[in-house]
Amino acid sequence: MVAAAVALPFFIYPTFVMKVMCFAIFASAFNLLFGFGGLLSFGHAAYFGVAAYMCGYAAKYWGVTPEVAILFGVACSSMLGFLFGALATRRQGIYFAMITLALAQMVFFLCVQTKLLGGEDGLQGIPRGKLFGLLSLDDDRTLYFFVLAVFVASIWFVRRVVRSPFGHVLKAIRDNEARATSLGYHVDHYKIIVFTLSAGLAGLAGSLKALAVQLATLTDVSSGTSADVVVMTLVGGIGTIFGPAIGATVITSMEYYLAPFGAWVGVVQGVIFIVCVLVFREGIAGAVRKLLGRRRSASGTASRSPTATAPGTGVQFSSSQ
Repeated sequence: MVAAAVALPFFIYPTFVMKVMCFAIFASAFNLLFGFGGLLSFGHAAYFGVAAYMCGYAAKYWGVTPEVAILFGVACSSMLGFLFGALATRRQGIYFAMITLALAQMVFFLCVQTKLLGGEDGLQGIPRGKLFGLLSLDDDRTLYFFVLAVFVASIWFVRRVVRSPFGHVLKAIRDNEARATSLGYHVDHYKIIVFTLSAGLAGLAGSLKALAVQLATLTDVSSGTSADVVVMTLVGGIGTIFGPAIGATVITSMEYYLAPFGAWVGVVQGVIFIVCVLVFREGIAGAVRKLLGRRRSASGTASRSPTATAPGTGVQFSSSQ
């Protein structure tokens, strides 16, 4: 996988691959909230887009270095996630989802009306700058390897969180909130923390995307982007580590390579989504994991089968035969 990732920018348009990795981080952030926390957000594009705008604004008008601009975008999205999470987690189920959608729409209209952010035109010509003031990111391949390093670190971070005691409590809350409360855990505190972490990680994806494409638009904060990340997670596999990255690769590749077909892209995406829901109930990653588990169990059963020798023949046979 590492060798393939290193070789990709020499065969495929680097900006496209960077965009795929940014959306993979975004989908992993959403999966951390929904797949492991059990909180369905319909407005996650708010944190993705706000970070893209803030990172682009800091890089373009303040002239800060890329790492500072990215950190500023992540900080803004984390603060927004904390505020929205503290408000939304007061409700559960569909009410929680609708509150997140309403809050995200407020952010969208705020971006439309704010002239400093470019209004309907967005922020264009965002400079990439020099990393730590030394390494220029104007070269696509240089920026690609930086985004790749951040992508690997983000996946490791999600894996570390999920496998930590904090992650086990999250899964307990997801499976049975009442029981987790009876065990003495402050459920609301855990929800706000995971909401903030997810928003910050989504902001990291938005900041990287703004630098990669040098653009931050209303699409980044739109409800369509929130819907896309839900589809990416469902197609790849909810509650898996690599599933969201797989789903982001599939959906983003379809949008890129099927763009000449115009509106038919949405039709094809809809068909694939329906097939994945009906056939791959656990997503692509879940289906692969289940298939590998069956093969391992089958090989383990075969290796443990007792054998016996037929009298007078010297031929061995197993109990399964």
